[in-house]
Amino acid sequence: MLCPCGSKKLFTLCCQAIINGGHANTAEQLMRSRYSAYATNNAQYIYDTYSELAQKNQSVADIAQWAKQCKWIKLTIHQSTLAVSKHQTDKVEFSAHYLQKNKLFCLRELSSFIKENGNWRYVDGDIRFHDYQEKIKANQLCPCGSTKKFKRCCGSHL
Repeated sequence: MLCPCGSKKLFTLCCQAIINGGHANTAEQLMRSRYSAYATNNAQYIYDTYSELAQKNQSVADIAQWAKQCKWIKLTIHQSTLAVSKHQTDKVEFSAHYLQKNKLFCLRELSSFIKENGNWRYVDGDIRFHDYQEKIKANQLCPCGSTKKFKRCCGSHL
């Protein structure tokens, strides 16, 4: 399976390695792995990668509920400073596209990250927009970019 983060690498060689205990070298890698964790319903990893302060306002159950309500289909990175380990903060701007009951949504966010105890952690995000895009019809091309009809691709999983 290709990685949900859009890297075009196998999931096992990309975000899954980070999710299963590997190390994100940049804030962008952490952001991509968090997106992949949403796409694969790994709420514990998402919770664990919040900063210590941000974890106080989260719960694994709430994260899991949100992840399960959505079919995460596409990630686009707009900008990332690709900071190296000497930097303690970083920002990544991205768009996450997801389906909820055959409706396509787009969430664009500028995320803030911090390095805590040598690991990148998500602090918070400035949501630039979070909008309903369109209702996807069964015979329409799937918005994930597969070139298949929606009913034979992401629509078959809803």
